[in-house]
Amino acid sequence: MPKQKTKRAAYKRLKLTASGKLKRHKAFKSHILTKKHPKRKRGLRQAVLVSKADEGRLRRLLAK
Repeated sequence: MPKQKTKRAAYKRLKLTASGKLKRHKAFKSHILTKKHPKRKRGLRQAVLVSKADEGRLRRLLAK
């Protein structure tokens, strides 16, 4: 049976925390920033945890 490969796109976008949860960055921070309020842009800088509904699917992508 061949080796199972990590999906490199997922690997580059997600990080594992020390407690084993998945961390991701927020979307909508790359362009068209002039119409977004500074408070909103500050909030988009923060990383957040992946939702429980998506976590299983994303772990499967990261499985080696």
